Amino acid sequence: MKIDLTNTTSGKINGALMEARRASGSTAAGMVLTLVIVTDEGSAYDALKAANDASREHPMRTLAVIKRAGRSPRARAETRLDAEILVGSDAGSGETVVLRMHGELAAHAQSVVLPLLLPDAPVVVWWPDNAPLHPAQDPLGSLAQRRITDAVTAESPVGQLAQRAQGYTPGDTDLAWTRITGWRSMLAAALDQRPAAIVSAVVEGESYNPSVELLGLWLTNRLHVPVERVVTGGPGITAVRLRTKDGDITLDRPDGLMGTLCMPGSPDRQVALKRRETSELIAEELRRLDPDDIYATAVRTPVERLHEPSNAETAAAERVAREAAVGAAAEAEPEQAAAEAEKKPAKKAAGKRTAKEGA
Repeated sequence: MKIDLTNTTSGKINGALMEARRASGSTAAGMVLTLVIVTDEGSAYDALKAANDASREHPMRTLAVIKRAGRSPRARAETRLDAEILVGSDAGSGETVVLRMHGELAAHAQSVVLPLLLPDAPVVVWWPDNAPLHPAQDPLGSLAQRRITDAVTAESPVGQLAQRAQGYTPGDTDLAWTRITGWRSMLAAALDQRPAAIVSAVVEGESYNPSVELLGLWLTNRLHVPVERVVTGGPGITAVRLRTKDGDITLDRPDGLMGTLCMPGSPDRQVALKRRETSELIAEELRRLDPDDIYATAVRTPVERLHEPSNAETAAAERVAREAAVGAAAEAEPEQAAAEAEKKPAKKAAGKRTAKEGA
C-alpha cells in the first residue's frame, strides 16, 4: 500500500499510518526499532532498498529524511512537508515513510521526526553519505542510541577516520568497520586453531579504502606488533599475512569472493569471504545497539602507525637487498680478518730488518 501526502504534518502522517495498519488487518505495530535515514534524492533509492531488505530480519519503521532547502530565495521561503507512506510488501517487514522537507523546515528535521518515532523502541540514525562531522551532536543524531556513518563515501575516506576518532561518542559506528567483520573472525579463528607468537603483520588492499586501515589498526592493537600496509589493485582487502617464526599465516582473497587460508603445517582451505551488500551490513549493525569498544579503540589509533611502502615489489626488493647486504658483510668479515693477520707478520719482519740496518 502506498499513500502520498502533500503539504502535510507529522500528526496527519501518524493518522495515515494507523489507517493503513487497520486496512491491512493489523492494529499492533510489531516493530522493534526506528531507523532514520538522512539522505538526498540521488541516494534515497539504494538506501531505502537496503533498509527494506534489512527489515526482514529486523521489523522496523523506516523514516527517510530528504532535505530540499531550495536554491532560490522564493524556494527557501516556502516551508512544506511532503510524505510518501509505504506499508505492506512495499515496505519489507515494517513501515516506510519518505519525508521531503522544503524550505526552512529542512533545518528543523528533528521536529518532524520526533513525533514519528516508535514509542519505547531504540532509534538508529544512518547517513549513507555526507555524514556530519560529529554525529552525536547532530540534531537527528542526538535522538539515537546508534549512529551509523560510512567513511568510504567521503571525499578523503582514510582522512575521514581521523575525524571519526575526534568526534567519537559511544554508540557511533561506521560501515567501513562492519565490512571487516569476516576478516576479523577468520583471523581470530586461525590463531585459535594454531596459537603462535606473531612477529609482524601485513595488510594488503586497494588505496583510499578505510576498511584496510581499520583492519591494520585492529591488528596493531590486538597483537602489539608492527603492521605494514601494502597497496594493491583490490577489490577491497586482498590479503592479510601474520608472520611467525614457523612461517606465515595467510588469508588471501584476490577476487573479492572466496578466500584461501594458509597455515604452516596445515593444508590450504577455502573460506567464504564474499564482499557483502549494504543491506547485510545494516542488518549486522542492527543486531547490537550497545557501544562497540573495539571499534572505538581501532578508530582512535593514528593511521600513521601503519607502515606503507610504495608497493609490494619495492618492499620485497628492500628486504632482499638488506638480507644480501647482511650476508655479504658476514662473508667479508673472515676474509678481512685473515688479510689483517697476514699483514702483521710482514710488518714485524720489516721492522727487524730496519733495526739491523740501523745497527
